[in-house]
Amino acid sequence: MQNFSNVIRISNRLVGANNPVYVIAEAGVNHNGDMNLAYQLIDIAVNSGADAVKFQLFNTDSLINSDVEKAAYQIDSGKVEQSQYEMLKGLEISPTECELLANYAKEKDIDFIVTPFDEPSLSYLLTLPLSALKISSTDLTNLSFIKKASKANVPIILSTGMSEQSEVDEAMQALVGNCKDLILLQCTSSYPAPISQLNLRVMKKYADDYGVIVGYSDHTSGIGASPYAVAAGASVIEKHFTIDKSLAGPDHQASLSPAELALFIDEIRKVEAMMGRQVKRVELCERDNRLALQKCLVAASPIQKGEVLTRENLVARRTGGRGVPAKFLEELTGRNANINYAAGAVIES
Repeated sequence: MQNFSNVIRISNRLVGANNPVYVIAEAGVNHNGDMNLAYQLIDIAVNSGADAVKFQLFNTDSLINSDVEKAAYQIDSGKVEQSQYEMLKGLEISPTECELLANYAKEKDIDFIVTPFDEPSLSYLLTLPLSALKISSTDLTNLSFIKKASKANVPIILSTGMSEQSEVDEAMQALVGNCKDLILLQCTSSYPAPISQLNLRVMKKYADDYGVIVGYSDHTSGIGASPYAVAAGASVIEKHFTIDKSLAGPDHQASLSPAELALFIDEIRKVEAMMGRQVKRVELCERDNRLALQKCLVAASPIQKGEVLTRENLVARRTGGRGVPAKFLEELTGRNANINYAAGAVIES
């Protein structure tokens, strides 16, 4: 299944294939329905050095039945007596407000990404000039929704939490021929996600099986797994953040504080720098040590001009970089010395 791009452009940033890791600061619903707080979250994402800030757009009546109970993590972080419907109703932003946030993000020079959670929201977002469109794990098996999202003229980021391999296969098949610019995220949809159930190796399988850019949606505690995910091949990282972990709402406690978000991105950039290139070369910082420590050939005993060079009269020693490198021992063996060498003299040619 090699129908997807290995490098895509999100706004003015290239993603995938040896480009910098693309970091999405997930504001989600941590604005608590307050636009002033939403603007502050964009500012925090900008100041942290994130490449993009992401929000969620949904119409609660289109998203969920009114009698659905909260998930366990939602109960732990909010009012127990609320239904999931009631909680989500208080976290809505309108399409108009979403557009205002998009314009503000553009002014701040940060990419703006939105996750739609229902058909009306998706239809609206398809009319906006977004940087990219995110499809949540909750819609991985909603194949008609995925196909409709693929009509967006922007890259699609698809998360794969709560899914079987066969379901990922089905979602990818639905996108073949409909969307070339796709990023597939490994995700464990638990809050927080236990480290023994993160399965970072699945990113390599995604890349091998689908020929797609891969990334990681991180629900671990604190800085968590993302730096390791970068080392495991993630080109995109997504992580929730908040202005205040003590605020009421389903995601605040599991999110990064502003200071943690900045540290989180700094750690990702460090790992990214550590990963370097795929070609082995002598690094600039190694050059002096190479001369001082790698070995060249010297005379193990006095050698007369014309004498045959052998394993017995040649030896490898540190010479400060002077002479014939030790790797040429076999090549020199059997030749005749062209000058006299004292014991310990560097073999020059």
